[in-house]
Amino acid sequence: MHADPYLPIFERTQTIAIVGLSPKPDRDSHHVAQYLQAQGFRIVPINPAAPEVLGERSWPSLTEAAKHHRIDLVDVFRDSAAVPPIADEAIAIGAQALWLQIGVRHDAALAKAQAAGLAVVQDHCTLVEHQRLRAEGFLPPR
Repeated sequence: MHADPYLPIFERTQTIAIVGLSPKPDRDSHHVAQYLQAQGFRIVPINPAAPEVLGERSWPSLTEAAKHHRIDLVDVFRDSAAVPPIADEAIAIGAQALWLQIGVRHDAALAKAQAAGLAVVQDHCTLVEHQRLRAEGFLPPR
């Protein structure tokens, strides 16, 4: 049995909504989304300023995206101050997990999401953790 807290999130996830996904290839959000997409995850961009990112239609909000996609994981590339309403939306749409990227922290919003039954991560990178679990042999290449 492997006790890594991130493993069950990746094992249960098929669709990842990436809040703040930039269409600019030099941005971290773009690089991470491209990696996750290459690993077989369905990417749902959440960016009201971009009509499309990485070949996927972009949505103005999680609520709008959830009308068209079942979202398993909400991956956040926004300032920490923007997290509470994103966490509320993640709860409302029935996401299984809320992941805040490196440098993004909001203890109260994560506690609320966790109390609502979501798996929660903050201040970690989905790409880094997925690659680590693959390197350790816990996740197969997709």
